[in-house]
Amino acid sequence: MTQEMIRLKRRHFHAYYWEDHLNKRLRIDDYLGDIKKMEAEIWAIAKNINAEKIIIKCRQKDICLLLGLGYILEGWIDHYFHGDDAVFMVKYLHSERKENENWNKEEEILNEVLQSKSKKTVRTKYAKARKASYSDCERLANLYKKTFKVYPVPIHNPFFIKEEMEGGTIYYYIEENGEIISAASAEINNKYKNAELTDCATMPEYRKDGLMKVLLSELEKELCNEGVFTSYSLARALSYGMNKAFFQLDYQYRGRLTKNCYIYDKLESMNVWVKDLSFQ
Repeated sequence: MTQEMIRLKRRHFHAYYWEDHLNKRLRIDDYLGDIKKMEAEIWAIAKNINAEKIIIKCRQKDICLLLGLGYILEGWIDHYFHGDDAVFMVKYLHSERKENENWNKEEEILNEVLQSKSKKTVRTKYAKARKASYSDCERLANLYKKTFKVYPVPIHNPFFIKEEMEGGTIYYYIEENGEIISAASAEINNKYKNAELTDCATMPEYRKDGLMKVLLSELEKELCNEGVFTSYSLARALSYGMNKAFFQLDYQYRGRLTKNCYIYDKLESMNVWVKDLSFQ
């Protein structure tokens, strides 16, 4: 994220949230206590920072309460909270943020992916995937600079990547002639034992070589070794290749977050994909 997590501690509730100024949103990742009182204060904070969207990762038991407060359900992560599901409940503060002019195209891509054949074979003609170390941060940043004009976090900065590694995020990459041509990471939530597969990037000329599936499979092995069996990802709804990669690795589609973040070259919607690694 572009900011540190903020802890909001009150008599009737505690909340942990991000003020994401770059993506004009406020996201609550965890909470305890009175949700109505929490939501009222969060709403005021969101208005104050000119956020266009509020996102709450809520527990199933709180869905109806948030629906009553004007939130809508956009996505779902199975077993996120130590076995209990998490639900993306959102409220829009600006109507333009809710309007999705790419919906038809996103639906076409999703339907094509879901109707395609599952292809579990994971191999590539290039050298095997490697686990990144601090010495690889500069090369990783160069890949992301070439791949994304904009990104939800400062992934173009090697110092940011190093900080992510220090915080426990795992990066894997594939190289060709000393240059990193594809990379992905797993951001681990040790409190709830889940991980987000993210920072997926491949140089354009290598995007039909199946590199991303190789990287994702290696990251899954790392997660299983760490006792993390809930894996999920947010894939660009306009990217056929990324959505197909997750589908072919047996991830399940769990919704779409409308205009979720600035990525690639504009504000885009993200598809939610989830997998229980304990069954593989």
